[in-house]
Amino acid sequence: MRKLSYGMHVSLDGYIAAPGDDIGWSEPSDELFRYWSDQLQATELTLYGRKLWQTMAPYWPTYDQQPDATPAEAEYARRWREMPKVVFSSTIDEVDWNTRLVTGDAVTEIARLKAEGGGPMDIGGATLAGAAMRAGLIDEYVLVTVPVLVGGGTRFFSAVDDWVNLDLVETRSFPGGVLLTRYETRR
Repeated sequence: MRKLSYGMHVSLDGYIAAPGDDIGWSEPSDELFRYWSDQLQATELTLYGRKLWQTMAPYWPTYDQQPDATPAEAEYARRWREMPKVVFSSTIDEVDWNTRLVTGDAVTEIARLKAEGGGPMDIGGATLAGAAMRAGLIDEYVLVTVPVLVGGGTRFFSAVDDWVNLDLVETRSFPGGVLLTRYETRR
């Protein structure tokens, strides 16, 4: 069975986006870009909700061609473009950049993808990850906590029906006081 990880930048008060979907507070250092790029390379499939997809798709496919792209950003862009992706949405009609669109039940499809075996999967987007959380499908949580309070917006964790017990498996510091914590779901 495939492992499913949910990881994103999160404000100290628990948000992945401030009001108005503002993520300007979460600019990663080159060291953190390298971490995410290495994680992307170790992942076989990435699952996106519509909003996160619409944030990523206009930006990353060609970012490695930008003159101001750092080597870490350029490497991430190349890996992102090549990564097989699945977007879950009932409101968009097409996707590109090595991506497949799923318009049906997300939880059923995520469970099917986990069961088919293969390499690890990542999931991104609060609504999609929330559905996978409630279904008990997430095996690992990666929180990259940025020392900022944004006061509202989109939460990293959605409401769950039951307690989810976790085991801390990694902590790591990055420049700017950013702290990565990685937890595995205790089964």
